[in-house]
Amino acid sequence: MTQAFSAFHHHALLAIGTLEDVARACRKAEQEGLHGILMFDNETGKQTDVPLESPIAMPEQPRGRGRPALGVTAREVTLLPRHWEWLATQPGGASTTLRKLVEAARRDPKAEAKRKQERAYNFLRAIAGDLPLYEETLRALFAGDVARVTELTAEWPKDLRAHALDLLQS
Repeated sequence: MTQAFSAFHHHALLAIGTLEDVARACRKAEQEGLHGILMFDNETGKQTDVPLESPIAMPEQPRGRGRPALGVTAREVTLLPRHWEWLATQPGGASTTLRKLVEAARRDPKAEAKRKQERAYNFLRAIAGDLPLYEETLRALFAGDVARVTELTAEWPKDLRAHALDLLQS
């Protein structure tokens, strides 16, 4: 999935793309009289508000310590003393070790499958609750049965179905 945001009017895909592109399409559709548009963050599947300002400006982040040119963000981490002691014994120090642990967890196939399930669930929960076989679809989703989800949603509106399967599989 390469598009970060999507918008639906009822069960039809209205727009997919960057935050700015999708928000612009939503504002235009509302000006043309369409109401009830839902916008989603495709990374999480969660519904998000359409930004009202135009053009969309992302706030600048203050420069902090660390390596901002590499995209490193400094934040506080709270650990027990035994955790700090263990981190101190690791090659490269605490930051390197924590980055390695996070990357290993991100590559874990089980964690990735869970993330995909959650984002498909978030999307379906917001938009598909009134569709036939909704609850059975959610059971199949959390059972990890993509074939069954595909089968159960066969009669659903094509845009909604395609997007949900895309969130689940990509």
